[in-house]
Amino acid sequence: METAFTRLVGVEHPVVQTGMGWVAGPRLVSAAANAGALGILASATMTLEQLRSAVHEVRSRVPEGTPFGVNLRADAGDAAERARLIIDEGVRVASFALAPSRELIGTLKDAGVVVVPSVGARRHAEKVAAWGADAVIVQGGEGGGHTGDVATTVLLPQVVDAVDIPVVAAGGFGDGRGLVAALAYGAAGIAMGTRFLLTSDSTVPDAVKAEYLKAGVRDVVVTTAVDGLPHRMLRSELVDSLERSGRARALVRAVRHAAGFRRLSGTSWRRMVRDGLAMKHGKDLSWSQVLLAANTPMLLKASMVEGRTDLGVMASGQVAGVIDDLPSCAELVSRVMSEAHTVLDRLHRSGGPHALHTLPPPG
Repeated sequence: METAFTRLVGVEHPVVQTGMGWVAGPRLVSAAANAGALGILASATMTLEQLRSAVHEVRSRVPEGTPFGVNLRADAGDAAERARLIIDEGVRVASFALAPSRELIGTLKDAGVVVVPSVGARRHAEKVAAWGADAVIVQGGEGGGHTGDVATTVLLPQVVDAVDIPVVAAGGFGDGRGLVAALAYGAAGIAMGTRFLLTSDSTVPDAVKAEYLKAGVRDVVVTTAVDGLPHRMLRSELVDSLERSGRARALVRAVRHAAGFRRLSGTSWRRMVRDGLAMKHGKDLSWSQVLLAANTPMLLKASMVEGRTDLGVMASGQVAGVIDDLPSCAELVSRVMSEAHTVLDRLHRSGGPHALHTLPPPG
């Protein structure tokens, strides 16, 4: 299925596996890439050398020339160094959870890297498009992790109408029907996080996957208790505890996790404070929330790596409430594409809207 996005990045299918911390490692990314989707490495929890090693491992697991991407934190103190690594290693796509600067976009584009920021508002899409971004991933409020409060079905058409670059829809997608719906809105593909997390290729412990599989739609909640920003995750004892904690207790917990993240990532206290100040700027955050915001990866690691659902958070899209199996990435992508073609064929046979006869490609 060819769309403006598949042509841009060179993948077979208009499907993106998002860069989830502690989840989107070499095994999952290479499996997604080998299935014809765009796999994206999550780099925020890696040192520079770990990122270089992960890029090499992905490349060793896929046929030569297979495109994949790396997700960067645009507000990280070493974002420029990580961008240089991507350029030096010949990575095809750089994605960003926050809008990168005009200068960083220019540096990557000049080196031939496709720049794909994630956005949660129309104005952010307009800004990065004006700065030269090649495409955007638009996440509606159904998406996991840090998220907004505007549903994908409202946000997506706003962004499609506002920019003239390929738009990839995220937030609430998990099957081929969703892909067709996104294409009908004018998107050039879909991005999925939770659905790829819940595959047999994901390294997330089985006990944690079981928590996701048993969750209903109403068990996936949005809380500001972790870092002061809206964060969609599975309801758990830890989430309840954080919401009940007083400021002093929250600060102690935050300092402990910050120290752990510093040791793990090699990040200096000075850099953590600088990153925290950048996150605090313009937001009504307590210092405990700033510290947690700077090291939320440690809370994710406890669940996604160590299997400690009692000590960690489980970021999740609302789509977890309708997922009940663990296919391989190859099976998942094949299923999504088969369902999409079946839906399109059914609409065609039933005399559906003539516009659907042109899907794909949009854009």
